[in-house]
Amino acid sequence: MGRGILDTSTVLLLGQLASTDALPEEPLITTITLAELSVGPLVASSDEERAARQAHLQQAEADFDPLPFDAAAARRFGQVAAALRRAGRKPSARAYDAMIAAIALANALPVHTSNPKDFDGIPDLEVVTVRHP
Repeated sequence: MGRGILDTSTVLLLGQLASTDALPEEPLITTITLAELSVGPLVASSDEERAARQAHLQQAEADFDPLPFDAAAARRFGQVAAALRRAGRKPSARAYDAMIAAIALANALPVHTSNPKDFDGIPDLEVVTVRHP
């Protein structure tokens, strides 16, 4: 499958997947996923949960060099947000997903996700479903 972007849901499931068939040969993440993962330890309700979330963040930081939300992605984000509005969806409710989609579109890459409905209504985005364990 070549290169592809793992969304945050997929990054969180990596250690639990029974099959890696739906994953790209060269998995990538975005700075948006790092941002989402960075929130986790700060809002955890227990020390155990905080430690697990911190471990996910640190593993992602060690394993990936994230693709940035750059000027090309910002331009694509405008198109993504407009498409979501036309589809009757609120872009602000799915802002992280819309930004990940914009980075994927700007880099001509598919998004590999366990939540494909999060990317509904975004034209030209290739979405690959990663099955939950």
